[in-house]
Amino acid sequence: MQSDADILQRVQQAFAGCRRPEHFTDYTHCEECAEHDEVLHSRDIDTLQIEDAGNPGWDPVCFTTSEGFVYYFLTVARLALAESDYAHGWYGTQLLFHLVGDGCKNRRFLDCTSEQRRAVFQFLQHLLETGATFADEHCSTDNLFQALEIWSDEIPVA
Repeated sequence: MQSDADILQRVQQAFAGCRRPEHFTDYTHCEECAEHDEVLHSRDIDTLQIEDAGNPGWDPVCFTTSEGFVYYFLTVARLALAESDYAHGWYGTQLLFHLVGDGCKNRRFLDCTSEQRRAVFQFLQHLLETGATFADEHCSTDNLFQALEIWSDEIPVA
């Protein structure tokens, strides 16, 4: 079984070429989009923390573009592998929600390269092996299995 550090290194390799977008959301859409863009713009993959994204009702990752999502994937993977935070809970629940999206062929899946899809799938397998208890405790087991199906190496059939 791989360690958390090993799987994060694999994710880092797959997403290393992702450029930081100029904007992370449709920042002109509304004040909420502008605020989320500002938060994501003021952080990077090393400084975004659970305090920035851990509230399911105010998670800027929900609003981010696909380019912003791939840029921050290493960070949200790291947050999902971290211990549950009393104030914010387990970030894995939110990450699984983002990965499942609107099901097969969701925008986040389609905007990743084959290598990135494999890394996400491997991350999800690692999460199943090491974090199944967290998923179960947070009623996220179904989303974990759905994400595994979506993010397999093959493009799923609609």
